[in-house]
Amino acid sequence: MKSTGILRKVDELGRIVIPIELRNKLDIHEKDALEIYVEGNDIILKKFEPNCTFCGKTKKLIEFSDKLICTKCYDKLKNLNNKEN
Repeated sequence: MKSTGILRKVDELGRIVIPIELRNKLDIHEKDALEIYVEGNDIILKKFEPNCTFCGKTKKLIEFSDKLICTKCYDKLKNLNNKEN
């Protein structure tokens, strides 16, 4: 992990401000969703990217039965359905 040298204090509601320089660099805009991970004693923030329910890919997603899946997994599902019929 690379240190930025930037410090921010947590306010009374548990919030911190992400500096504009970092938001610009990471393409984070107002109302963007961030995922929060914990790794040991570290808190990791990551810009949320929708991904395939099955394989985790983030490109070429389609909605299928209220779930996002990639076209490759969609094709696999179609092939399974064709084999059953």
